[in-house]
Amino acid sequence: MAETTLVIAFIAGLISFLSPCVLPLIPGFLSYMSGVSASEASNSSKARAIVFLNTIFFVLGFTIVFSILGVLINSIFADAAFGTRTWLGRIGGVIIIVFGLVLMKVLKLPFLEKEHKFKVKKFRISYVTSFMFGLAFAAGWTPCIGAVLASILTLAAVSANNAFYLLISYSLGLTLPFLITGLFVSRMQNFIQKHEKTLSYINLVFGILLVILGIMVFTNTLSLISNFTPLQNIFNV
Repeated sequence: MAETTLVIAFIAGLISFLSPCVLPLIPGFLSYMSGVSASEASNSSKARAIVFLNTIFFVLGFTIVFSILGVLINSIFADAAFGTRTWLGRIGGVIIIVFGLVLMKVLKLPFLEKEHKFKVKKFRISYVTSFMFGLAFAAGWTPCIGAVLASILTLAAVSANNAFYLLISYSLGLTLPFLITGLFVSRMQNFIQKHEKTLSYINLVFGILLVILGIMVFTNTLSLISNFTPLQNIFNV
């Protein structure tokens, strides 16, 4: 079951990156942090390296915050009594189902439509700016990724013993596409513009997955996924 939830958390990180109100802004955002435009990065290996290094500092910032969150959730919920864990699973399952319905646009939650973030001033050293932006990115959320992040935090509370690893897996799923974009910022900008419409359906698919996950968490049947033969073959490779 642990391996399965880690894969779900990793996919959630990818979904957060691919969110329709986040993805189109990322190349410009990386260029702003590094002070290097996409056209400069495409024509100069030095400029490309600067963008990539700034991206590394950015992902390091949000990974640190998510790691701390994982440790805190583990310390708060890991030693909960069996009865408490049962009710936590039921409440958590309902919350995950609700967030899944939000992603599917069946429900609207006003507090998720507001942007929660900290203002970050630009430092003289761009790497410091990128790191601080990474911290701020994890400390808040945009309306598009709020439901995904909240679902993973809920899953981490329900599976408190694996909370740290769940948040690390989520960070990794978010980190890899950021690093790829930082390395090929101009190409990714073209790719995003070309496939933006297709990528908008990803939230719908993941919303359905969250509803299924929420039902399994509520009914305490999440272990059935890990007993599914194709998944066993994948993890035993």
